[in-house]
Amino acid sequence: MQDGEPGFGRWTLDCLDGGGVPHTGAVTELLEYITDLPTRDISAGEVLLTEGERPGHMLVLVSGHVVIERDGVPFAQIDAPGSVFGEMAAVLDQPASATVRAVGDLRVRVIEDPMEFLTNRPGAALAVLRMTASRLDGLTHYLVDVKQQYADAEGHLGMVDRMIDHLVHHQGPRGRTGSVRDPEGDHDHGDY
Repeated sequence: MQDGEPGFGRWTLDCLDGGGVPHTGAVTELLEYITDLPTRDISAGEVLLTEGERPGHMLVLVSGHVVIERDGVPFAQIDAPGSVFGEMAAVLDQPASATVRAVGDLRVRVIEDPMEFLTNRPGAALAVLRMTASRLDGLTHYLVDVKQQYADAEGHLGMVDRMIDHLVHHQGPRGRTGSVRDPEGDHDHGDY
């Protein structure tokens, strides 16, 4: 799939509609919070994050261009300085949901301990939250559009409507109720 083909979005500061992430200020704002962090130069073709692996760090794009792939299928290109990668894996404590690959030579800032960084730098955490919320908002608009297109379809295409409902309402894993006194949590303690 090439840039410009259907389903292959390019997220840039210049692309404010048509599948791009709206610029909220959070993208460039994040760069202001990370000037003290180490930089890493990455060569074209190098993988920054690998789908299914726990990265253990977050990366912030300083310059260059990446492609995002899931299950080997490229679905987005990002070249906006300040874009962050690995935040979902860090916050959700799970493996990366996609592979991030350098299209050309690029430079990133490395956040070695994402949870410490987000906890101790609330301004940066808010910038990451704004960026992630912008991505989610763009995806939600897209899903609503797809849902409207296939709402009256029959057969397999008619299932798209139900699948989108499930995706939109999925809230992630249930929280555990453990505590210091009950570290295992989630027990039935009977009626009191």
